[in-house]
Amino acid sequence: MSSLFCRHNRFTADCPICSKNTVLARPAPAERPRSSGSSKKTSTRKPAAPTVTRYPHVSVAPVEREARIYEVRLEQVPGGLRLGQWHSGELERKAPVVPAPRLRELLDEARGRGFVKFDLPEDSRDAGDDFGVSEGRAGDMREELRVERVGDGFVRIARWIFWPGTGVGWELQDAPVMLPEKRYEQALLDAAAKGVI
Repeated sequence: MSSLFCRHNRFTADCPICSKNTVLARPAPAERPRSSGSSKKTSTRKPAAPTVTRYPHVSVAPVEREARIYEVRLEQVPGGLRLGQWHSGELERKAPVVPAPRLRELLDEARGRGFVKFDLPEDSRDAGDDFGVSEGRAGDMREELRVERVGDGFVRIARWIFWPGTGVGWELQDAPVMLPEKRYEQALLDAAAKGVI
């Protein structure tokens, strides 16, 4: 008489080891017959559907830089704001770069729609600084949100993380920025006071 359970603590009929080469063995899946013809099927990839934005947003478009045309959106997302570059309906994995005057337009429109609750000062003097900053923490590391000049009247809004240790230092996080509104406010007000924007 055979046991209902095998030594592997399974039903004997379900155990792939104990039921191998017995009447209890499950048949192997049948292979699909291959066609002997020389007709090759070419798989054509369908283009990805454009990403649908489900968050309320304001945008600046078109922005043309380095032979590329894209859109910069400020979105109201859960927990804060996201600022990112969009190209062909898809969010790019890059820190957004926008002309300084158009960044002000974007913020004015966001203020009008109720996304942000702060205003930038109109009069600012150019202090010669290259960036405005909002300091924060990323675990044990220091982190900054910077609004920095990148040449030809453009500014980049990006996070920088300070890696402690020799020869490491500050590293750009080249990605869309998603932070609470307060962090944007601190960095943009600092940048406006220094004449960056």
